[in-house]
Amino acid sequence: MMTLKNTFALHVASLALALWLPTATAQDNGESGTDDGAVALSVEELKKQVIRLNRDLFILEEDLLYPASTQFAVFLSLDTGEFLKLDSVKLKVNDETVAAYLYTERQAKALQRGGMQRLHIGNLKTGEHEVTVFVEGIGPDNRAYKQAATYQLQKDTDTAALEVRIRDRSSDYQPEVAIVEWE
Repeated sequence: MMTLKNTFALHVASLALALWLPTATAQDNGESGTDDGAVALSVEELKKQVIRLNRDLFILEEDLLYPASTQFAVFLSLDTGEFLKLDSVKLKVNDETVAAYLYTERQAKALQRGGMQRLHIGNLKTGEHEVTVFVEGIGPDNRAYKQAATYQLQKDTDTAALEVRIRDRSSDYQPEVAIVEWE
């Protein structure tokens, strides 16, 4: 049985051979670069083929590693800045830590401008699962801030996607952490 790595290695080797053959043939025939333009064009075409092959292999690998029936993803969005300066996030699924991030100021600002981060992608069996996120940072009045949120996920045979939303809550001047399931 041929693995994904073996298939990729075979394709790369055949492309390398294809790159080498025109050059070696020209040198063997005593030609001195009269086909340089043609060789350059074929090299560019082969580079494009390698890029397409790499993209196709990446998609295939994603499909093999994370089939739709067990796929589970968690994303993070941040709509805050006034009441929380994000420092770190830790994600647990069924009491097992699956992701932990420390944020630089630049990363936190990118999230504040509307960016979204994929915290985790993996596989989950069908059934009930507990997803917990722990958020730390600097809250109002420059005080250390910690908050957790938990979500009970009922996983079926479809892809499951959750979003950890961190927002400013102006009613009590505190940040709010919530986990929301995407439809």
